[in-house]
Amino acid sequence: MTADGMTARELAGAVRARRVSSVEAARGVLERIEKQDGALGAYLSVFPERALQKAGEVDRRVAAGEPVGLLAGIPTAIKDNFCTRFGTTTCASKMLEDFRSPYDAHVVERLEAADAVIVGKCNMDEFAMGSSCESSALRRTVNPWDARRAPGGSSGGSAAALAAGLCAAALGSDTGGSIRLPASFCGVVGLKPTYGRVSRYGLVAYGSSLDQIGPFGRDVGDAALLLQAIAGPDERDSTCLSAEAAPAPDYLAELERPVEGLRIGVAKEFFDVEGLHADVEAAVRAALKAYEGLGARLVEVSLPHIKYAIAAYYLVATAEASSNLARYDGVHYGHRTARPKDYVDMYCASRAEGFGDEVKRRIMLGTYALSTGYYEAYYLKALKVRNLIRRDFERAFEAADCLMCPTAPEPAFRLGEKTDDPLKMYLSDIYTISANLAGIPAISIPCGFSAEGLPIGLQIMTAALTEAKLLRMARMYEAATDWHRRRPGACGEAV
Repeated sequence: MTADGMTARELAGAVRARRVSSVEAARGVLERIEKQDGALGAYLSVFPERALQKAGEVDRRVAAGEPVGLLAGIPTAIKDNFCTRFGTTTCASKMLEDFRSPYDAHVVERLEAADAVIVGKCNMDEFAMGSSCESSALRRTVNPWDARRAPGGSSGGSAAALAAGLCAAALGSDTGGSIRLPASFCGVVGLKPTYGRVSRYGLVAYGSSLDQIGPFGRDVGDAALLLQAIAGPDERDSTCLSAEAAPAPDYLAELERPVEGLRIGVAKEFFDVEGLHADVEAAVRAALKAYEGLGARLVEVSLPHIKYAIAAYYLVATAEASSNLARYDGVHYGHRTARPKDYVDMYCASRAEGFGDEVKRRIMLGTYALSTGYYEAYYLKALKVRNLIRRDFERAFEAADCLMCPTAPEPAFRLGEKTDDPLKMYLSDIYTISANLAGIPAISIPCGFSAEGLPIGLQIMTAALTEAKLLRMARMYEAATDWHRRRPGACGEAV
């Protein structure tokens, strides 16, 4: 029996039962990375020796009858903005191209404690700023369904690696849709938990009040499995929820039990969006129909302030980015220009050389929004709009158990199609950013394909701290369909 085609849950069970060895599973993934990643571009670094050593330890413990962790033997990929003591942590930027962290991120510690086998760190938009993975300064990642198209961003490498079978599970970070958008484009499941549900300790910050780490899975069960491993308190992150205030439940315990009397909120604002692709709308409406067939009831709700979400997000996120990225000054760590004339020149030249165009654009926008005379007009007003959006969701969840809509307004777009038009690129996040502004959980699950054979994602959102129920809702649809079972061929050859 081989590990090919197994979900992460199935693989972990097979490793425990000694039907598959962890080393065998890791070696198979590493061989596929060697053969396919030259064309796919999903990984920035791969750790074959370390991965095989960890896999061997898992096998030895299984053979000795010793207990192993929840993720025993699962070859796992992580986004390259998670600090690790092994390898580099680059954020896909020249600024951190050679940076080696002195500590591990909390989620990395949790993965290793659960006996996951970390095989590599994945490509991303530079400092997680982008929607296509094209702003990476180090490598280009393509969509495994069609190599001419983007995998989505910013966690594009993680989603592409999972979809192509170059790992069995993956983690990403989501500031405005950076897990869900790539999940939609690559035909996998991507979950953004409630803000504070997963510790951000060791995550290189972009927008601190928006960033959240979450899982990618081949199906909903795999996403639940990974969330089970990484969720929970961490005293090193002051925004992480304590065990007393919000204990993390067992996300797998009742996953297969459908939600009875499910009320699905459908806002008219979701379908009144300029640029909504006809195939996407048709697939999402078909999914809603399928839910009705499973006993759910559609409820009309309204989110009147969601039309301001893009504007509010790109003020709040860039203001926080301006503050967070001020630390990269060529002094303590990161890129330093070769021959500075003086301190001012070193600071300016190091940042000019180390940051890419999109990062510079967001730093400048955020700095402007925070500057004297504009703070009240832009940043403060954006915070007020954010609060209104949060209240809209709270009212909607009084009438409905969840909200459903497209994850993205279109299937994966062509590489280079939006790189010269930042506003057009920003609008790719039109359905996802509101969940980050409100701090609520949201998941993207496959719900169909476009006429060109590209995956389409359905987004489901629920109230804060209801991930267990959200996962059950997603699993209801997944169990009744087979969209999640379809996989791309070798880098763009769909099967």
